[in-house]
Amino acid sequence: MKKTKNISTKEITIMAMAISLNSIGAYISMNLKFPLLMDSIGTILIAILLGPKQAVITGLLGCVVNGLTFDELAIAFSPAQITTGYICGIMNQKGYLKGSKTILGVLAYSLPTAIISALIAAKIFGGVTTAGSSFIVQILNTMGVPMFFSVFVIQIITEYIDKFVGLIIASKIISVIPNDIKQKIC
Repeated sequence: MKKTKNISTKEITIMAMAISLNSIGAYISMNLKFPLLMDSIGTILIAILLGPKQAVITGLLGCVVNGLTFDELAIAFSPAQITTGYICGIMNQKGYLKGSKTILGVLAYSLPTAIISALIAAKIFGGVTTAGSSFIVQILNTMGVPMFFSVFVIQIITEYIDKFVGLIIASKIISVIPNDIKQKIC
């Protein structure tokens, strides 16, 4: 039987800070009606620092915290955060989040996340969510564009930009962590 590595107290502490980062980003974005969600910065940070398993847990718990505190719709979107954490962690392990491969790496986790989010937003919420991009979806829909297509197009655009910005912010955070601390974390 294969032994799995337990998550350490140090990792749990870092994951808790990342969950807070997800919540702060989501809260600011939601209240400013910003079209980018900014709710996965912590998930991306953990995917890079600790790996896909910890990123999945971070993304899921971030949705739970957000759903219980200020955005009741957040829990429904937990499959999108789980997907982001898992695929982002894999892309990082394979070297797709650095250099010229970054564009493909971000696309690899933002596209499935956009599809999942579009399905949830269109089928469960009729395209109207707490995201600032819902305004754009409604404008397209009133222009005769079918709801799912409106949601999907907006989700692909906003998810890619959101995840790319999230990667930039996570990378900047990692760059200011002293190397000796990074070695203890990773």
